[in-house]
Amino acid sequence: MLISYHVHSTYSDGKKTIRELVEAAVAQGLDELGISDHYVLLPEGRSVSWSMSLDGLAQYLAELEEVAEEFRGRLVIRKGLEVDYDHATENGLAEVLRAHDFDFVIGSVHFIDGFPVDESPEHWDRLSESERNDMIRAYWARIELMARSRLFDFAGHLDLYKKFGHRPTIDVSRYVTAALDAIAASGMAVEINTAGWFLPACEAYPSLEILSACRSRGIPIIINSDAHEPSNLTRGFDRAYELARSVGYSEVLAYNRRAPRKVCIACQ
Repeated sequence: MLISYHVHSTYSDGKKTIRELVEAAVAQGLDELGISDHYVLLPEGRSVSWSMSLDGLAQYLAELEEVAEEFRGRLVIRKGLEVDYDHATENGLAEVLRAHDFDFVIGSVHFIDGFPVDESPEHWDRLSESERNDMIRAYWARIELMARSRLFDFAGHLDLYKKFGHRPTIDVSRYVTAALDAIAASGMAVEINTAGWFLPACEAYPSLEILSACRSRGIPIIINSDAHEPSNLTRGFDRAYELARSVGYSEVLAYNRRAPRKVCIACQ
C-alpha cells in the first residue's frame, strides 16, 4: 500500500493545484494521498506568505471533498493540515481543529519566538555558535510543548533546524529525550521525512539516532516526502523503507478521520 500524506498544494507553498496533485498520484499508482497545506496561526495576527489564509480553510476542505468524490474508486484522498505550533495561540488553534473534519493533522515548528527555523541559511549564519545551540535547545523545548498539547497526529520533520547543515555543537540529548518522551506519552507518531536527503542537511528528518530513539519508545512512524510538486510525491521512499526497517520498524500508520491504522512495510 503506497501512501503519501505530507503534500502541499497552491493553497500554501505548493506548485500545483489539488487536482493536479491528485492526477499525478493516480498516474504514479498511489493508494492514498493526503493533502496537508500549511496553516500558521501566529501571535498578534502576524502572517507568513507560505501559509494559506486563515479564512481559507473552509474553501480548502470543500475542494478536497469535491475532488475526493470525483476520484472515488481510483484514489483515497485524505484531508490533512500542517499546523505550526505556538504556545501563545494553542487555545485558538484547538478551537479551529475541533471545528473541522480532518483525517490527520501534522504538528510542526517553523518559528522560535519569531526566528524562522527553515527560511534561509542566512538566518542561522548570522547567529554565533552559542546562539545556534540555544536556538536548537529552544526548538526541542517547543517540540515538547507541541506534543503535550495533544492537538496533533504526527510530528513533521523533527530535527528541521539541520536543513541548511547546522547542527548543535553541544550535547542536547536531554532536550531531545524530553521531547521524544512527550511524543510517546501523547500517542503521536513521527514521520520519516525524505526531503532532508535532497537538501544541505543530506539526511532524512529525523536522524538515524533520533529515529532509533523513537523506535525504543514505541513511537509509530509514517513515511512522507514533504512534496511541493508532483514529481516528489514518493521521492526517497525506497530509502526511507530501508531506514525504517534497519531500526526495527515493520509498519507505518495511515489515517482516517484522525484514527490511525497500521500498514505493513515488510514487503515494500
